[in-house]
Amino acid sequence: MGSQNVTEITEELIQPILEDMNLELVDIEFQQEGKNYFLRVYVDKEGGVDIEECGQVSEQLSEKLDAQDPITFPYFLEVSSPGAERPLKKRKDFEKFVNHNVNIKVSEHIDGEQEFEGRLLSFENDTASVEVTIKTRKKTYEIPFDNIAKARLAVSFN
Repeated sequence: MGSQNVTEITEELIQPILEDMNLELVDIEFQQEGKNYFLRVYVDKEGGVDIEECGQVSEQLSEKLDAQDPITFPYFLEVSSPGAERPLKKRKDFEKFVNHNVNIKVSEHIDGEQEFEGRLLSFENDTASVEVTIKTRKKTYEIPFDNIAKARLAVSFN
């Protein structure tokens, strides 16, 4: 079974669990690492999730996955917080994290650049406005959502 189908089925199975627990689905990954397969589910809520919540989600999701059996070979299920550098996947993620530091990689270069790290000033009309500091000057880039290949929160140490 393709990883796309596994992640779609997992998303369908986990949504009612997360709604009951007031948690948000951040991301699902299904991939092979060496000889092992991993199904990783990242969940979050305002203020962060704790290990007990991750354990409860894991137990409930595991039961549903066993019943539906979309993965017919051995794998490891991991449920965790996305951490400080959580990925930004959906439009609502960008809206939620305005005024936070972000790292964005684009599919097509903008002004010769492919990676931008700075403060997310706004997300309007499907465009992320990111203020990047280059030495002592600031420059704002307008990045269309459709051009974003990968994005995450960025931890800043200044």
